[in-house]
Amino acid sequence: MRGTLRATLVAITAAAAVTACSASGEEQDDPVMNQQEATTPAMGDEDDDGTEVMLVDPDGGEVGTVWLDDDDGALEIEVAAGDLPPGFHGFHLHTIGVCEPDSPDPTDPAKVGDFLSAGGHLGADAADHAAHQGDLPSLLVDSTGSGRLTASTDAVTIEELMDDDGTAVMVHAGPDNFANIPERYAPNGPDADTLKTGDSGDRIACGVVGG
Repeated sequence: MRGTLRATLVAITAAAAVTACSASGEEQDDPVMNQQEATTPAMGDEDDDGTEVMLVDPDGGEVGTVWLDDDDGALEIEVAAGDLPPGFHGFHLHTIGVCEPDSPDPTDPAKVGDFLSAGGHLGADAADHAAHQGDLPSLLVDSTGSGRLTASTDAVTIEELMDDDGTAVMVHAGPDNFANIPERYAPNGPDADTLKTGDSGDRIACGVVGG
């Protein structure tokens, strides 16, 4: 699609150059040359080889789309969401590509809640939050319930997300503190739960990658 668009612009430019002189022979400004070349979104194009993921809420309603693509070895992520509560929301990659409401935590079946089926943060067994492979910038939602995010990470590849049990893209109810708890507030530093999740709270939207 990008190639077709560019070829069309070149053809228009060439035609305009030929007719850019007035009847008196004076050159006129070429309006086409003064226009910026149109562009298409970085991801989500029909010729894109990336992966498109639907975000759903616990009731199964569609609340957004996530596009994942490989960009020279880095994972490029774009999010377009709607119908979410305003404010900052923790946004992560979770270990299992299963988004079931009212489901048990695979590591602790006694815990049941929305999208607990997706397990914990990707890479949580190798580091503390916010150094997990699945830790990403927070999603900011405006007063209309809409939010957009574009991010890139080289901590994980799209191939790793598409393993046998897949991965989940998760939006949380609250902001992510990234385990940034200064000692003046907590002399012993962040507690175990904060180091595990960043205190983002409940899971309010989930999307399956692979699996």
